[in-house]
Formats: sequence, structure tokens, C-alpha cells
Amino acid sequence: MVFYFEARGKYKIYMGKDKYENESLIKYGWPEDIWFHVDNLSSAHVYVRLQRGPVRKKFRETGKLDHIPELLEDCCQLVKANSIEGCKKTEVDVVYTEWENLRKGPGMADGQVGFHDQKKVIKVRKVPKLKDIVKRLDKTRTEAHPDLQKERQDRDREVTRLRKEKQKKAMKEEKIRLQKLREEKDRRDLSHLMKEELMTSNEDMVASLDTSAAVDYEEDFM
Repeated sequence: MVFYFEARGKYKIYMGKDKYENESLIKYGWPEDIWFHVDNLSSAHVYVRLQRGPVRKKFRETGKLDHIPELLEDCCQLVKANSIEGCKKTEVDVVYTEWENLRKGPGMADGQVGFHDQKKVIKVRKVPKLKDIVKRLDKTRTEAHPDLQKERQDRDREVTRLRKEKQKKAMKEEKIRLQKLREEKDRRDLSHLMKEELMTSNEDMVASLDTSAAVDYEEDFM
């Protein structure tokens, strides 16, 4: 079972019911997902999915969610509230990173993860307990039994389709550009050829003029 929540800004937050569901979320996560966990304590695995656009682009550039502080706060509060030890503490540290940075090594227990690059793991220090935020999120909670594998496959197919469309469009635009270049070159070549023919015609005309009358006139005059 997966629990879904709506954060401020209409972002979708979700988490698994238990460590077995967390294992499936780790396996079938999306590149658009950001993973949250209470640092050094057991907690739920909380994810937020950033759709393609300026917000996700900014995260990809910086590796941080500082540009959407309300969403960051909602995720931190939710993961803190769903930590058996963390929810009892006045403050905890929360870590987050992109799903692609999660590493599942051999021998790791269900729900346990490592990281490919520790530098990409961001720590939010001293997250306090804010009950009002947790209550607001809980009111939006829904439950579902999604086919996570199918959802990921559907996502990959859609990405592939969009990528092919983009490539096709780019190839079409490049074809049009090259055609315009060829047409422009043909026009320049034709213009140059016409000038050469015009010059040749003028020279032939001058050479073919009958100058005998002028010569006779000069001779008579002399």
C-alpha cells in the first residue's frame, strides 16, 4: 500500500506503508523523484515527484529544493512525523537526494539504501515539530495499491515517445534549413551566371559592330 499526500503547490508526496513497500518504491522509482529520510534514524521513505519544467530544472542544476521552501518543509515534516523515534524528538535532521542517487547494495535489508554519490545528499538540519503542517497533510491522505512496475514502464514509454517526437521535429527543421541553404546557393549561382552571360553578350556586341564606315571617313578626311 502507498499513501499519497498533497503538499503546498499541488505537489504529490507519497510513501510506502512498510519496509516491503519501500523496497518496491526504491526499485521502481522515477528519475523525477526526490527521496527523503530522517538522518540516522528509522523512518518512512518519503518521495516527491517533480514534473519536467523550470522547478525540476532548477533542482537538477543545484541539487537542492531551496527554491520551493514550502514543499521542502512539507516533506521534512511528513518524514519526521513518520519516524517512530524522530516524531518524539524536538528536532531532527532530514536528508534528501534524487532517486537516481539511491544505491541498493548486496546484503542490504529491505528498505535499506546507500548512495552513489554522498555529495548529492542534502541535509536539512534541526527540523522542528510543526503539528499544523502534519495535520494539514494528513487531511489530504489517500491510499492505493498501484502497480509500481507498470507505472514506471508507462512512464518510460512516454519519455521514449516524446524523445522520438523531439528528434523527428529536429530532423525536419534541419532538413528545411539545409533546403533553404541550397536554394539560396542556387539563387546566388544563377545570379552570378547571368552576370557573366550579360558581360559576354556585351563584348560580342562591341566586337561585331561594323567600323568600316568610320575608317573610310577618317581616310577621306586625311
